[in-house]
Amino acid sequence: MQNNTDHEALPPKTCSIERLITVQSDVDKVIMGEKTATRRNGRYADVGEIMTLQGHSYVVERVYKQSLGELTDAHANQEGYSNVEEYKQSILSYHPGMPWLPHMQVWVHEFRPVQE
Repeated sequence: MQNNTDHEALPPKTCSIERLITVQSDVDKVIMGEKTATRRNGRYADVGEIMTLQGHSYVVERVYKQSLGELTDAHANQEGYSNVEEYKQSILSYHPGMPWLPHMQVWVHEFRPVQE
């Protein structure tokens, strides 16, 4: 697992932060404090960037690559799920036909609420 906290060392973003979390159930989990990270195929945010969801602001604290095989139940908890299997089934329901390959790399975006 690479742990990049210095956005200078990261490759260019592949999408914008506005597209980081778009599924309403995930937005709800973030607002309720149940989701503190999201994994995507590409890099959607820089460290320090602000994400706004329904008037609530969140700052991206860490961005790094991780393989699906490295996921633990603690990682699934960051995503708002009880365990890896529950998280896996949710992702596969969003992407029918997608294989779940342990070596597949994803970008992890960890965030926290902005204190105002």
